[in-house]
Amino acid sequence: MQSQRLRAHGVQHVDRVPRPEFALYFSLILIVAVPFALVGWVMSLVRERRLPECGPFARAWREAGEITPEIFRP
Repeated sequence: MQSQRLRAHGVQHVDRVPRPEFALYFSLILIVAVPFALVGWVMSLVRERRLPECGPFARAWREAGEITPEIFRP
């Protein structure tokens, strides 16, 4: 199967197959992010006196999803 090449604003993007390194880094970042997300969730709960929109694990997952691709950006 051939990868598609997209061109947007002069930058060439290639669809990449997820690699084991990505999964490893994502997992490590997720493990580190969970305690911080839990503390942030509790602080938000105390400050606003209501349940935050997303839970601590969802928050950590989102952060890991944002940080991990930055590591592999050329």
